[in-house]
Amino acid sequence: MTIKVLLADDQALVRGAMAALLDLEPDIVVVAEVGRGDEVLSEVRRTEPDVCLLDIEMPGLDGLAVAEQLAEASPQCRSLIVTTFSRPGYLRRALDAGVGGFVVKDTPAKELAEAVRRVHAGLRVIDPALATESLTSGPNPLTEREQQVLRESLSGAPIAQIASRVHLTPGTVRNHLSSAIGKTDTSNRAEAARVAQDLGWI
Repeated sequence: MTIKVLLADDQALVRGAMAALLDLEPDIVVVAEVGRGDEVLSEVRRTEPDVCLLDIEMPGLDGLAVAEQLAEASPQCRSLIVTTFSRPGYLRRALDAGVGGFVVKDTPAKELAEAVRRVHAGLRVIDPALATESLTSGPNPLTEREQQVLRESLSGAPIAQIASRVHLTPGTVRNHLSSAIGKTDTSNRAEAARVAQDLGWI
């Protein structure tokens, strides 16, 4: 049986290298490549891959959001996150999104091919070092609203603008930010957002 694979990564060189390596495998064929997260679903419908290899940080839509969409729209297509961002919070969010696997980009080619096979077979594949780190770091303490306002804070936008974007009052945004600052043990919203991003919580 040939396993059909779609690659989604905004770095053309990385995408091309992965495609070339996977195409060397006798039982794997790359049927599509995209550089944006919001292009994945239409390509999945067109090419009907068995496994999608998704980067996390892509324009249009990030890989975790794409994995959630795939789980709903094309449950027969399994997701495998392949990323440079080995943050424990990302792993937890990926598993919540229903991905079949999570590996880092410096995974050897043979191990990546084996991860594709295992995910296709319905097994779960997780980078062992990241799994250990995730277990020791604990769960994401931020609520969905706190994550939302911290993501908006990364741009440096004023409170009023953030409030308008997330459809909350400025006072409510301040409350969420204050709570997030406490949970990240930081002194201001910019620092809280950076820490949360580094841990993969947002």
